[in-house]
Amino acid sequence: MKKLAVLFVCLGNICRSPTAEAVFRKAVVESGLSERVVIDSAGTDAYHVGQAPDSRAQRAALKRGYDLSGIRARKVVAQDFERFDLILAVDKPVLAALNRQCPAKFADCLELFMAYAQPSSTQEISDPYYGGPQGFEIVLDQIEAATEGLLALIKSRMLIQ
Repeated sequence: MKKLAVLFVCLGNICRSPTAEAVFRKAVVESGLSERVVIDSAGTDAYHVGQAPDSRAQRAALKRGYDLSGIRARKVVAQDFERFDLILAVDKPVLAALNRQCPAKFADCLELFMAYAQPSSTQEISDPYYGGPQGFEIVLDQIEAATEGLLALIKSRMLIQ
């Protein structure tokens, strides 16, 4: 049985992508698919490698039942393009950075995560890093919407067989 591997990517891997990892992981577990889906997150830059997610992101996530405490920031590596079936960027600059790194034969695995949010008025997940606590709530709203759409697609198209 082939597993579906999903990687969420933001700039530093301390706010948006670890939040996406935790939200999607919980949804996958609750759907009974945890044995069939591999989930990870990473950043395009190495600013925060080895660090825990931003404390503001952790607090906001915990209020909604998501635990980010075990996640540590890492940078996208070349092997990720071979290992993951879907590499989901949080915004267009991150997607552009991934496209520059990605070998052409794996380019079809790169997408914007918000493409799965239906209906969505935005294509990008807001960057909350330089703002207040409300920004982290908005990020969670966006990620929950995209997670719902992605999980529904996985189930309906039986991408995991």
